[in-house]
Amino acid sequence: MTSITTISSAVTAAFLGSFVEVVEAFTIILAVGLSRSWRPAFIGTALALAVLAVLILVLGPLLGLVPIGLLQYVIGVLLILFGIRWLRKAILRAAGHIALRDEAKAFAAETDALQRQAADRRADFLAGLAAFKAVLLEGVEVVFIVIAVGAGNGMLGYASLGAAAACILVIALGLVIHRPLARVPENTLKFVVGLMLTGFGIFWTGEGLGAAWPGADLAILGIIAILALVSLVAVRVLRGASRPSLEANAR
Repeated sequence: MTSITTISSAVTAAFLGSFVEVVEAFTIILAVGLSRSWRPAFIGTALALAVLAVLILVLGPLLGLVPIGLLQYVIGVLLILFGIRWLRKAILRAAGHIALRDEAKAFAAETDALQRQAADRRADFLAGLAAFKAVLLEGVEVVFIVIAVGAGNGMLGYASLGAAAACILVIALGLVIHRPLARVPENTLKFVVGLMLTGFGIFWTGEGLGAAWPGADLAILGIIAILALVSLVAVRVLRGASRPSLEANAR
């Protein structure tokens, strides 16, 4: 029987991970709609959602054909790689080695690019293509997060609910404020999601290999706590390493 800890962790990871991806896609859609028109923005978004729906319909039945142990192992390994990528960027950004992502700047850059294309006869097509690419690329990541978080332990439904809640929240906020969600602490969210995805990945890789985790599902919390401690130490070390070089450049 699936524990409350596993369910809540899956829903939270899917929600936070999807929230970040949907915010990035929404920024592009908003830029297309405000700088060009809403017609290409909606058409590009609808086509991308149709492609994602086909992808889900194809992948869903295939997952049921894979033995649970093999599924947990494969998804666990992929989840570790995916989570570490997010965690690495979040650590480097927190330490000041990579600039923080600014949704307002991303919105301004996309708007500027669309305005420069305004004289092109294909302007509506290019605007719709921008919306299509943004929704498709970020949507694929959302689908992967949902499958990775939910498929390994039979929680696709719970993970899907978390992702759906994130989509609804972003759309609702965007419709209300009608501007990029620039105040969303994206790096903090990516840091937390990176920890959760990596933690899930380690847990399910072990499950796939037949490991007996102490505390069963509660081991996920312990793994995430250890990863968080190591990550925070890494941020402090990297910050300390960057100070001498900054002082030398100032001289």
